[in-house]
Amino acid sequence: MGWGFNEGGGGVVDNPNMELVFIYGPPVVGKLTVARELERSTGFPVFHNHLVVDAVAPVFPFGSKPFAELREAMWLSVIGRAAVEGLEGLIFTFAPEHTVERGFADRLQRVVGNAGGRVLFVELVCPEPEIERRICDDSRAAFGKLQSVEIYRQARDSGAFESHVLPRDGTAIDTSELSPAEAALEIAGRLQRARGV
Repeated sequence: MGWGFNEGGGGVVDNPNMELVFIYGPPVVGKLTVARELERSTGFPVFHNHLVVDAVAPVFPFGSKPFAELREAMWLSVIGRAAVEGLEGLIFTFAPEHTVERGFADRLQRVVGNAGGRVLFVELVCPEPEIERRICDDSRAAFGKLQSVEIYRQARDSGAFESHVLPRDGTAIDTSELSPAEAALEIAGRLQRARGV
């Protein structure tokens, strides 16, 4: 990939302890909001998945083969470079959906692991009525996120948000029961336990 690392190994290990906090869940569960709260408490920067989606989508249609390949290559390049450049940690938000290539989580773990780091997978969930209540929030417009209940229902019912099973480190966090700050505190606790602190 040209960044001094590759999926198969041989990367330069500058920081053997980089932590990637991989926050995932369906639309509107609060991934970015929780990630920003976690950034405040840990100092880890947030790499929001829409940044790459927004970079690739003007050139290739969403879900097309070049779109999916470039999106994954960019995700892995940024995260892998962070690992070899000595970042203590990074927070990545991810929305599982059917256009993501099978095995993405395994490839990501290899890239981070080859640079001496590790991945903490955190699933966020929320009841459907709350998702539908939140979906029209004006804050979602900033990243061109889905804001229509009708379109959300059509996409959900067609299986658009289904993806390959991602690993879990602990139980899912229900963001209808915890505030973003409380959810971030729960994740920070999991991070400490993973580090043996």
